[in-house]
Order: sequence, then structure tokens, then C-alpha cells
Amino acid sequence: MNTPQPTGPRIETVPSAFTAGTRAARRHLARTGVIARQLDQIAPGTAEARTVPVTIDGEPRTWVTLLNHLGQPIGDAAARRAAIGLLDRAFPGTDWSTPRRYDIRTGHLTEDVPMFPASLGINTALAAR
Repeated sequence: MNTPQPTGPRIETVPSAFTAGTRAARRHLARTGVIARQLDQIAPGTAEARTVPVTIDGEPRTWVTLLNHLGQPIGDAAARRAAIGLLDRAFPGTDWSTPRRYDIRTGHLTEDVPMFPASLGINTALAAR
């Protein structure tokens, strides 16, 4: 069985920015789902994890609080240790010396900066005052 080879110009496709973005989004969704399932196994009902750098006996450590959808802390010390291990493996190279917030719905680990309510008008830049 000899199949005839096409004649004429050969059309080649190159991955576009659209397909690269689609692949990245799929990877992000898959990763977010895995982390969410594992955090739910560690402490059922976890909606977010917050980390704070602390010093215990002169040694820097990271304190983790697991929160449910109502913002109430859940889980025990073992769950908190497991959660920081999971987050440290999921986000290698992260600087844990600043407070962080991991939101399970979005899968984003962001810096946790305390803010006042916008209605108070306190968070305005000095130049704007």
C-alpha cells in the first residue's frame, strides 16, 4: 500500500499565543483543583489559607491559618503543618517572610496586605491628599 504524497506547498502550523494561553489556563485549573482537593483532605471545608512569618525561639517560621467560607479558623496543628508543606511544594521559591493568602477558588497566592475599608478613605496615596 503506497499512499500518494501530496504535491504542492506544505502548510505548517505554529502554536499561537491563543493556544499557548489555553494550555497555561488548563494547567492552572488542574493545579488549582489538585491543591483544593488536598487542602480539603487536610482540613475539610478549607476556603483559604493565610500565612504569617513568626519567630519562635529565635528561629524564623511560617504560621498558617486555614479558614472556612465564613472566615473562621479550622484545623489543628497537624493540619496547619501539612498545609504549609503543601503550599511550599506547590509554590517553590516563594518568599514566606511576608504574609501570604491562598484563595482556593482562584488558585492565586498573593501577598496579604492589611487594608482599611475603602469607605474610610484611609488607603489613599499621600500625593492625592
